[in-house]
Amino acid sequence: MASRSKAVAACAQLLPSVIWDWTGAGRHMALLTILPLWLSGVLLVGGATLIAMAAPAFVRRHVSSDRLRINNEVAGFTFATVGVLYAVLLAFAVIIVWEKFSEAEHAAAQEAGAAATLYRLAEGIGGDSGAALRDGLTRYVRAAIAEDWPAMEQNGSSHAVTRGLDAAYAALLTFTPSDGRGTAILAEALRQLDGLTEARRTRLVLASGAVPGVLWFVLFGGAVLTIGFTLFFGTENLRVHAMMTGILCFLIVSGLLVIIAMNHPFAGSVKVQPEALSAVLEDFGEKAQP
Repeated sequence: MASRSKAVAACAQLLPSVIWDWTGAGRHMALLTILPLWLSGVLLVGGATLIAMAAPAFVRRHVSSDRLRINNEVAGFTFATVGVLYAVLLAFAVIIVWEKFSEAEHAAAQEAGAAATLYRLAEGIGGDSGAALRDGLTRYVRAAIAEDWPAMEQNGSSHAVTRGLDAAYAALLTFTPSDGRGTAILAEALRQLDGLTEARRTRLVLASGAVPGVLWFVLFGGAVLTIGFTLFFGTENLRVHAMMTGILCFLIVSGLLVIIAMNHPFAGSVKVQPEALSAVLEDFGEKAQP
């Protein structure tokens, strides 16, 4: 009884460290986004497929096909259940990552649109406030392209972008409208600036990734269990068994690669580019020319 209590206590002490390790798994997955997509595919998909194809031969050396064939009927029903459950989980994760990636694209486009609208509204404000607003927006967009985007690859942000945003707010808050037209322009400019701030905050949040560490544990653990379940089947043709296991592994790990590649929408080979902001910055330059 005492030994059992000690074992339970040891497991209780070990569990938090295990959970901590896997909650940081998202940071380890982010390392794969640094590599080119084709190299990540070769290492992850190709390596896992080769290992999966070699596994049936390894099992067959220790367990005969006749003994494995006894499990075929029961294992078939169980494998169907396990396969469906994991397929639903994998599809769910892919959909989540795709939606977050689309949300990141929308946030970048919304940010660029708000900046362009604000620059046009600055012409209606005029005076020192209008010039200060245009200058703050120009510095904001230029810093967002040159500093914010590279910083988001490391889950960071640029202080220069924040200072440009503060300058834009300061320009609007110091503007005193003299008529109803100026009041309407100020209200719309503040609304657009709030939308710009919200869009930037959204992309900074999405840059850290959408898949938590616990879900990474379930995805990779489920992949190992699902692929490993095929080793309980016995077939006469070992080559066919190895090919079927390899095909299943290829499909599952390819889905995982899609999740890894799109989990960080502003890093890696598959990422949201600052093209919309670049177009807006060019538009600013054209408008600044006399």
